Amino acid sequence: MFPLRDINPALHRPIALLLILLLNVGAWAIVQGLGQDRPLAQSLCEYALIPGELLKLAPVGTIIPISQSFGCQLDGDAPLWTLVTHMFLHGGWFHIIGNMWFLWVFGDNVEDVMGPIRFIAFYVLCGLAAAAAQIASDPSAAVPMVGASGAIGGVMGAYARLYPRTQIITLIFLGFYWTTVAVPAFAMLGYWFFIQLVSGLPALGGTSGGVAFWAHVGGFLAGLLLVGPMHRRDYLAQRARFVEHRFFDVGPF
Repeated sequence: MFPLRDINPALHRPIALLLILLLNVGAWAIVQGLGQDRPLAQSLCEYALIPGELLKLAPVGTIIPISQSFGCQLDGDAPLWTLVTHMFLHGGWFHIIGNMWFLWVFGDNVEDVMGPIRFIAFYVLCGLAAAAAQIASDPSAAVPMVGASGAIGGVMGAYARLYPRTQIITLIFLGFYWTTVAVPAFAMLGYWFFIQLVSGLPALGGTSGGVAFWAHVGGFLAGLLLVGPMHRRDYLAQRARFVEHRFFDVGPF
């Protein structure tokens, strides 16, 4: 299931969302060299989150292969700011495009009821919660962790709580056949969360690389919890009045 768009208008221009998108794309282009081997490897070595190094559990001198040509050697000095910088890095084109698409589909409506300042704080807090969940799943892991998906998981959790019945136009693949259907947000996002949870269970305590499923789980749960105190009720009431008086064309995609 891949979300294409939602039938859920935003009342305000998503200023913070656009800023976050720009920071991610800018980091991919400037810091990571659009995925070229050397700048990509250097960015992972310097700015990715490596749990084992951060907690001093991975042996100093450990070499982490990044590609056939490059690797990272742990020096035991992992700065705390990697807890934030890792959220704006990605491992490849599919990684960043997928993350930015999910953020674009769900982020504007969450920012709509928070305002830009609260949304930025919410986004970073969800990213930190996602990092904490991934670290807890394997504290000694010597694998660079990058990606906005933990923070975006928080945005999705907030969306599921705020707009559970909103229709999401979703692309569904069934082998060689594909179609689009309108799915309630709680079903689409609940399915996504279930997949992350089930996929993360075999990875508990593992040291192999791959998808940071527990970051997704932690971010989603953080979003569910934090959206309560962080959304502005006056924004939500304003949106409700706006939606009540607006006509929507919900014809075929």
